[in-house]
Amino acid sequence: MARIYAHSKGKSGSTKPHRTSAPNWVQYSPKEVESLVLKLAKEGKTPAVIGTVLRDSYGIPSVKLIAGKKIAEILKENKLSGEVPADLFDLLKKAVKVREHLARNKKDVHNKRALSQTEMKIKRLMEYYRKTGAIDAKWKYTPEIARILVSGGR
Repeated sequence: MARIYAHSKGKSGSTKPHRTSAPNWVQYSPKEVESLVLKLAKEGKTPAVIGTVLRDSYGIPSVKLIAGKKIAEILKENKLSGEVPADLFDLLKKAVKVREHLARNKKDVHNKRALSQTEMKIKRLMEYYRKTGAIDAKWKYTPEIARILVSGGR
């Protein structure tokens, strides 16, 4: 499949090995993994960062294999997930940073295009999340709302 804004194919990368059960060398129980996820979320970490910390520091290869639920599901059950999904929030942060850059550098045409592409990604992702019910159907992207959300954190 081709990339969205480039006419080349995507980069190949490593894939996780196919597993249906947790490896037997993992020392943590499902309750311990959930408590670690909640502890890291209360520190303000995003689901992607939580997964990386659990993998690198605690030796937990996959939260889903051990706990039976994804990190986002655990956070949603305990009402620690953000107002908007993590991938949409990351795009909003990127759009805010590019807008701040363009306010200082008015003639930067390359970043004007990057902002346009980022905002189109935001609109496509919002459309998907509206259909699935992850965000409110009335929620609308504006640069001001994005700046408020990003400055307030997750």
